[in-house]
Amino acid sequence: MIATLTVNGLKAEASLPCSLEEFIRNRGLRPGPVVVELNGSAISPSEFSSREIQNCDHLEIVNIVAGG
Repeated sequence: MIATLTVNGLKAEASLPCSLEEFIRNRGLRPGPVVVELNGSAISPSEFSSREIQNCDHLEIVNIVAGG
């Protein structure tokens, strides 16, 4: 099944079943340096592999970048 999601305000699709970690990796990001909010709740990185994406979910994904 294909899920339609809103990611950072834009429509996106994911094949279900799909964990949050898989979704992040499929977008070319590494799960370590990202902050994720799923449907308004912050998700701990330790939950990424066990949290499943659902149709109509709203995600905010922020990639953490070190600077100086």
